[in-house]
Amino acid sequence: MPPPGLDNLKHIVVLMMENRSFDHMLGALKAKDSRIDGLTGTETNPDTTTAAAPVLPAAEFQSQLDPDPDHHFPAVNLQIFNGGTTPTMQGFVKSYFNQRQDVAHSQKIMYYFTPEKLPVLSTLATEFAVFNRWFSSIPGPTICNRAFAHYGTSFGKVAMDLFYVNEPFKSIYNRLIDANPKHTAKLYYFDETSSTMEIVNLLQHQPELFGTYKDFMDGCKKGQLPDYCFIEPNYNDHDGDDGEQLASDQHPDHNIQAGESFIASVYQAIKNNANLWKSTALLVVYDEHGGIYDHVPPPPCTPDGFVASANDTGIGAEFKFDRLGVRVPAILISPWVPKGTVVDGRIFEHASIPATVTEHFIGAYDQRSPREKQAETFLDLLTSPTQRTDCPDFQDE
Repeated sequence: MPPPGLDNLKHIVVLMMENRSFDHMLGALKAKDSRIDGLTGTETNPDTTTAAAPVLPAAEFQSQLDPDPDHHFPAVNLQIFNGGTTPTMQGFVKSYFNQRQDVAHSQKIMYYFTPEKLPVLSTLATEFAVFNRWFSSIPGPTICNRAFAHYGTSFGKVAMDLFYVNEPFKSIYNRLIDANPKHTAKLYYFDETSSTMEIVNLLQHQPELFGTYKDFMDGCKKGQLPDYCFIEPNYNDHDGDDGEQLASDQHPDHNIQAGESFIASVYQAIKNNANLWKSTALLVVYDEHGGIYDHVPPPPCTPDGFVASANDTGIGAEFKFDRLGVRVPAILISPWVPKGTVVDGRIFEHASIPATVTEHFIGAYDQRSPREKQAETFLDLLTSPTQRTDCPDFQDE
């Protein structure tokens, strides 16, 4: 017999935020729970004068990481390797210096948030399951990393260029709707004004697989969500039907608090419907680190069968997709997850998302990348013998 949480699971929801590292957002939680692999407060990076720039609890909600830290492949390579061949994580300050040529400003890449400044994310991390080892799928930017969440591979891409995919590997959405029996899936974007580039190139001729944030909220009220939901935040400040809409993706230099409110709204919408709450697992995860400091070196991984040329990587060497990108925050939320779960000793990445969804709804499925086939899945964390009744609520502001 499967555990009750898995037996009740009918919906998997993924909310993918933008461009923040684990240490930047959750590193301070180590002081509250030593099992969490966060910051000791002694971590440093050399700046361009060779002085040691320390980590400091001085991150601000907005107007600090401007210009946007570089998170393209060559910059991430510098951040991880600092010009050498060993992943020392000692090149972040030097990389950020290249953006503005300002020594003092470059040290801000080492700043992190205290839990009191991120009450939503910190509460969810300590109330449910936080992953010590969830890494972005490649050491590069958004589009290619998000592709791993949709396809289990980026088809050899390491940059922000658009690409159109047919075979050999179907998206997780196509797998679900083509399965026998058929399953339902939807990608929810905030609104037409704030859709990301990945919507342009994903599922071109299947508008029925797309919905808006409002559609998701309405579905939660009615208790009618697809089997699989992928939610995208608001990517830019703009005027909307209800007035000014602040970007809620938490991409530097957007307002962190707007993102906190967005995460809370998704969580609370699911929790407010009792039937959905007991039958849904929500994963909150970030697509990549955004060039911001993290102390954990990315590990090697199973290659996905593609190779990016030296010209594509921009570092004078090809990339065989045999190592992961920088660590990001990831939290699994369900009333069947025991309070205070810290997932340690296992390595996860964005290919874990289609791997988990496929395993739960379809089962055996061969037509996917070697990387995804080897990826860890996470539904074994739904281990509580009874549904929890002590889960937090977030009140509307």
